[in-house]
Amino acid sequence: MKLIATALIAAGVMVSAPAMADMNLAKKSNCMSCHMVDKKMVGPSYQDVAKKYAGQADAVKKLSEKVKKGGKGVWGEIPMPPNAAVKDADIETLVKWILAGAK
Repeated sequence: MKLIATALIAAGVMVSAPAMADMNLAKKSNCMSCHMVDKKMVGPSYQDVAKKYAGQADAVKKLSEKVKKGGKGVWGEIPMPPNAAVKDADIETLVKWILAGAK
């Protein structure tokens, strides 16, 4: 019984670890200064972004470019500043996490 409980806890940690890693990456990259997972702040919530781009084959590429170069007009007049200092691989990881619902 103890072995089963230990295995279930380990499985839970393995499943939640990537999500926490991506949340930490979002915090480290200052994304959480303007965005929240489930509520609009300065920018749209990550869940709203995921809904807007659901099913679009080029969403990862399109959003990665927007994160890197910045932009405005898609979510209103407040511009998203460029994030040129964030590594391309980190941006892609963040965008995939956001498109998956930021969970």
